Amino acid sequence: MARTLSVAVKTYPHTEFAAAPGFAPGGHRVEVAHADPIYRAFAPMVRELRYDVSELALATFLQAREAGVPIALLPVVLSGDFHHHSLTRWPGSAGFAPADLAGKRVGVRAYSQTTGLWVRGILHEEYGLDAKDVTWVTTEGPHVAEYAEPANVERTEGKVLDVLRRGDVSAAVLGPPALDGAEGPLVPVIPDWRAAEEAWGERHGTVPINHLLTVRRDLLEAEPGTVAELYEAFGTRIEERKAAEAEPGPRVRALRFGITDELVAGLQIAIDYALQQNVIRTPVTVAELLDDFSRHLA
Repeated sequence: MARTLSVAVKTYPHTEFAAAPGFAPGGHRVEVAHADPIYRAFAPMVRELRYDVSELALATFLQAREAGVPIALLPVVLSGDFHHHSLTRWPGSAGFAPADLAGKRVGVRAYSQTTGLWVRGILHEEYGLDAKDVTWVTTEGPHVAEYAEPANVERTEGKVLDVLRRGDVSAAVLGPPALDGAEGPLVPVIPDWRAAEEAWGERHGTVPINHLLTVRRDLLEAEPGTVAELYEAFGTRIEERKAAEAEPGPRVRALRFGITDELVAGLQIAIDYALQQNVIRTPVTVAELLDDFSRHLA
């Protein structure tokens, strides 16, 4: 009897199909795990291999790979966005230039949060601000237990919005769910952020990647046909969603399927940023990240 496949993905328009009763890749029944927010699934995936298939943050995958966790990356981008607007200050607080954060405290949910990876990379690339020159005040640790945080990372209590509200930090990095749910208009620190985001995208030929699809390596090796069905199903829905948008915004433009120039660019920039920031410490190539996929499915 075919076993049940456990799948942990957020319910997006392009992932809703996974919970449909008729979806049975390789003849397997699919059970969709309900993790809300979805990042609650990431630690169980990389620490316990709890799911057969899981959405996973890019920074978490990079750290998991470095730690030798046996999971494989599929070239399926489930979420992404530009992140110049993700660095915010509290309304009514004094304004400052991004470079002025040197020597200051900045809140972020976790140092290894992927939105934080992109924001720190932008600050270094466009304003010359090195990650080591800021104290990063976090409310959670890394998903990958083996990862050792840099010395300039501190832990505090509460949510990042609370830390920002009470003035414990000068600014905060907030991912899309937190920004979308914030009470009132937080103020982006980076001026003219919309234009800056599009300029970054034009320069790099991509939209930053946040979450991709991963699978347990033992499933990929034992049942490549099943994983191929999963891969094609997610890819089909992504392509349909993108085709349905007459003028897609960055969050839809970020969705990707297959090894495209945009995907390769996004992965390479993330690797470069991660090494700069000690999010990972061992150099890796894009080809190495996709090696399992290339050997079994490409």
